[in-house]
Amino acid sequence: MMPIHEPQTLLGGLTAQQFMSRYWQKKPLLIRQAIPHFKAPISRAELFSLAKAPDVESRLVQRIKNKGSKASWSMQSGPFKRAQLPALSQKAWTLLVQGVNLHHPMAEHLLSLWHFIPRARLDDLMISFASDGGGVGPHFDSYDVFLLQASGQRRWRIGVGLDQRLVKDAPLKILSHFEHEQEYLLEPGDMLYLPPQYAHEGVAVGECMTYSIGFKAPDSLTLVKEVLMRYLDRLAEDGSLPHVIYKDPKQKATQEPGMVPLSLQNFAITHMNKLLSDREEFMRSLGEYLSEPKDHVWFEQDHEQDAQAVVSNWLNDTHEQTLCVSSKTELLYDHATIFINAESMGATGLEGEILKKLANQRFILPADLRKLTQKSPKRLKAMMDLLSQWLESGWIHLGQDHVT
Repeated sequence: MMPIHEPQTLLGGLTAQQFMSRYWQKKPLLIRQAIPHFKAPISRAELFSLAKAPDVESRLVQRIKNKGSKASWSMQSGPFKRAQLPALSQKAWTLLVQGVNLHHPMAEHLLSLWHFIPRARLDDLMISFASDGGGVGPHFDSYDVFLLQASGQRRWRIGVGLDQRLVKDAPLKILSHFEHEQEYLLEPGDMLYLPPQYAHEGVAVGECMTYSIGFKAPDSLTLVKEVLMRYLDRLAEDGSLPHVIYKDPKQKATQEPGMVPLSLQNFAITHMNKLLSDREEFMRSLGEYLSEPKDHVWFEQDHEQDAQAVVSNWLNDTHEQTLCVSSKTELLYDHATIFINAESMGATGLEGEILKKLANQRFILPADLRKLTQKSPKRLKAMMDLLSQWLESGWIHLGQDHVT
């Protein structure tokens, strides 16, 4: 990984630290030749092929010119066979393919350039193919996005503090009164960073492909709701959720039977505070939620291979072959807990160091287990058993020989 204090071409000569302090969530940044001489690693044909798959999210957006009135929009959801897509010569259509990093190794490799941003914030790599004049209309997002031009040209217009009224009855959230303040024409390798709430419109100049690297930002209501559900389920399962019955032996006769007693209100507040006082369990539930794969993601398990033998051979491999995290796997951690695909486990000491390294760089080498090998055969076996389970579940896989 690139050190965060060294200048990066990707960020226009800024260090990661400088970019985060000056631009992240603050203002746009145009970077010419963020990736010099960039050639799209995913071809148009490969993108169209991905759009056929039932486990890949895809959308077809078209702008339709109407005589004597404003243009209208249509949107369809995939999967799409090639015959269902418009002809390349037809103008003003766009194919959007989400989560390409889950299905193409080069897309996942490209995302590694953004390792200076917490993985918990990463959403996915979306690829937009557009014919001449294609786009999805002026809009704004609630998340951070890096718009990397992969092939062809796209003209971007951006603005801030604009009228947020939307086009009525449109299948997309398209701004009806968009006036831009800045305009840029992006060539392959150029990149535009946009923080949340910056209105923007991208229009293809000829056929083009744009890669959108998006960073999700969960809203407070969804976050608290999801975490509380997990938290309460866990407390109920392990029996630590108290079942205290409300008692009111001092309740007096009342002439206002419709009023909720203050003692009952205090009872509810007291036990809510007790529930939320277990910070460790609450943070555990948060980590499990943040590491949960998207609904359409599933893993191919391999019950036929001897996973323990594979891991044992890998450990004794003199070629330093990598053991890699699957592109579909969400692997995060906090100070003492590892979170993987909505599951969690305690991890401290050497084991914690190994698994945190795996989470940070997305691969480990046999040498990373050397200290554990020397320290305790029993602990080494437990680590190998864990890695074997993950391998069999499809959460990790063997990679290429490591080149130093």
